[in-house]
Amino acid sequence: MKEPRDVEIRQSIRTKYAETALSGKSGCGCGSGCCGPQSANASEELARMAGYATAEVQSVPEGANMGLGCGNPQAIAALRPGEVVVDLGSGGGFDCFLAARQVGETGRVIGVDMTPEMVEKARRNAVTAQCGNVSFRLGEIEYLPVPDGIADVVLSNCVVNLSTDKAQVFREAYRVLKPGGRLAIADIVATEELPEMVRRDIKLHAACVAGAERIVVLEAMMREAGFRQISIRPRPESAALLAAWLPGLRGYPARLLLCINLPEHDNCAGQFHKGNEGR
Repeated sequence: MKEPRDVEIRQSIRTKYAETALSGKSGCGCGSGCCGPQSANASEELARMAGYATAEVQSVPEGANMGLGCGNPQAIAALRPGEVVVDLGSGGGFDCFLAARQVGETGRVIGVDMTPEMVEKARRNAVTAQCGNVSFRLGEIEYLPVPDGIADVVLSNCVVNLSTDKAQVFREAYRVLKPGGRLAIADIVATEELPEMVRRDIKLHAACVAGAERIVVLEAMMREAGFRQISIRPRPESAALLAAWLPGLRGYPARLLLCINLPEHDNCAGQFHKGNEGR
């Protein structure tokens, strides 16, 4: 059974992202610019800063890039034609549509999101894009509506930090991956233990701050789930990007880092493998 506070946090996050989906604006709907820009042009610029090529940003349906990501997990996922991809917290479908182009007609992409309004928006975007190898499912990333051993790759872009049960997220990712599958994540991590007043701030959870965890803790969770060859390399330029991405949260960016990877740099990554030896 979920703790009452966890339920409250989850509902707050769901409400904020529902508002974002319905408004058609970029960002998480915080109103203060605390977790993303509020214009389409700013969202495009942020995506480029996070490592997406201009051609990629412009190739997705209008409204798919909502300024909700904090990196480019596909840059480290090494997607190949014919692969099956599961995206945790798919939002408007931005990463799903890009992944669909890489896996081609013989592959498929499954996006999972807990917010009904986001799922509906992503489905409309898929119709607009005439993207037949992408589907979107309503569900929580702690309990994925996906069969065991179906995925070659699990992606996630700035979503795991929102979960109040990250260990369960990694167990689920491991469950749905095929032996030897890959988990590629772009997310925010804490460089030190965040103050209790920050941890308990429900609004800061939706802002991708209060739920940020330290790398050593995340690594332990992943190992416990069964992952091997774990590599989490923070990006040195995190402070500058976070300052642009979280302008309403002065002081907190100093305690946070972006774990992302840029195609032209190898100074930040988060890729984890499911061992071939099985569970």
